[in-house]
Amino acid sequence: MVSSILRAVAALFAALAVLSGCVVSPQAPLTLRVLATPELADLAPLLPDLRADTGVDLQLDMDHGLDAVGALQPGEYRHDAAWLSSDRYFQLELTASGYTGPRPLSTSIMLSPVVVGMKRATAERLRAGGPISWADIAASAAAGEVRFGMAEPRRSGSGLAALVGVATAAADTGRALQLEDLTCDRLRGFFTGHAVRAETSAALVDGFMAREAELDALVAPESTLLSLNASGRLAEPMEIIYPADGIIQSDFPLLLLNPAKRDAYDRVVDWLLTEQVQRRIMDQTARRPIDPNVPRPPQLPATTGNALYFPDRLEVVDALLANYEAIGTQPPAHVIFVLDFSGSMRGDRIAALRAAFVQLSGPGEASFVRFHAGERITVVRFGGEVLAEREFAADDPAELAALREFVNKDSFDDRTAVWSAAEHANGIAARALATDAARPVSIVLMTDGINNAGLTADEFLARLAVAGRPPAPIFTIRFGEADAAELARVATATGGRSVDADTELTTAFEDLRGCH
Repeated sequence: MVSSILRAVAALFAALAVLSGCVVSPQAPLTLRVLATPELADLAPLLPDLRADTGVDLQLDMDHGLDAVGALQPGEYRHDAAWLSSDRYFQLELTASGYTGPRPLSTSIMLSPVVVGMKRATAERLRAGGPISWADIAASAAAGEVRFGMAEPRRSGSGLAALVGVATAAADTGRALQLEDLTCDRLRGFFTGHAVRAETSAALVDGFMAREAELDALVAPESTLLSLNASGRLAEPMEIIYPADGIIQSDFPLLLLNPAKRDAYDRVVDWLLTEQVQRRIMDQTARRPIDPNVPRPPQLPATTGNALYFPDRLEVVDALLANYEAIGTQPPAHVIFVLDFSGSMRGDRIAALRAAFVQLSGPGEASFVRFHAGERITVVRFGGEVLAEREFAADDPAELAALREFVNKDSFDDRTAVWSAAEHANGIAARALATDAARPVSIVLMTDGINNAGLTADEFLARLAVAGRPPAPIFTIRFGEADAAELARVATATGGRSVDADTELTTAFEDLRGCH
């Protein structure tokens, strides 16, 4: 009888072992602590089902408020995993840090391009010239016609993606950004319209709603814009614009930081990538499924257009962020253009000069290189002496039209007093700084001739030495026969630079009107 009882007990234990093996062993309760972007708060309704189906308690730590920059220190991880909108910056940090350990396993979970939500009236106006591009938005922002919200690039992955997208489109090289592609001038007009900033997408939406009547657009992930449209909070739904010159895509990778948690990580990834869950993510968050075979709803176009490359060097992203901060902290500048109207400028040279001012001031093709709202422009025409001088406000279309008319005057002189004209510009700069010391002032001097009247370069520099610090840097643009060495010498002495305009004058303008 005892043996029968033992056999029964043994059979019971065996049955329990089998039962235990089917339910507990493969799905043993596990915890996965995840450093997560705050954007993932909308996935909270899925987490109980994930825990029930996989046995993994996915704990999202969103308190840091960091997405792309500074959230993770290479090799020094306090979490088991990380779930960001993009790991591109983090991967660049790993490379730059010299970290030699294994790279965290990374699996993309879902997609959302960073695009533009735009009021319909604004979109219709911009679309008059064809498909809307970042250049169209930049030109309208520079003119004070578009005001938008965008998350801070140093605090938000979507903000960084937007900044990279705009800068890459502005460079128009067909490649990832390089250091030589970065100029503040290409970005300054666009960010003139940056009226609402925030650290997260949720805070950005709240900031936009608080000023909805006065704003025109919102630069944000597609999913954020679709969710806002569906919320009923807007006076009218925004149109989703996929800029024709390209977008940066967020792929929301899940990174394994603690290899000991590989089992839990695999369970979570496998669950998230099932078709059923991909559909739920799409329905819950308006993000695109990573699986291209999962059907999309009608509000998600099959394609988002041209995908832009993320920079492949950390120093490029850091320089871009530094330019962005410089633009945000500097008030609009006062630029003094000193234009050579000696007889040798007649013909192709004056035509190129006038074409450049048309591009800078308006009504032609949309461009990133534009005068922008708040900027002040003084134009001095000179020959053997100052021929005329006038100041213009860049945010007034009538003033910009008057500027073009001023440059179109056909009053030329047979002599070229380069350095007397430069001294005159120094006087304008000194008076401007005395009136508004916070506004940056720079001088752009353009000439095609040899100085043959008025002060010599040496006399001009001697007067500067007596006066002390130059009132403003002088940036020189050389046409034709002008003395390159002399122009460069004066530019360097005043803290400016010198370029040759015989290739393309607008390129010279953007090279000189940078971050100072």
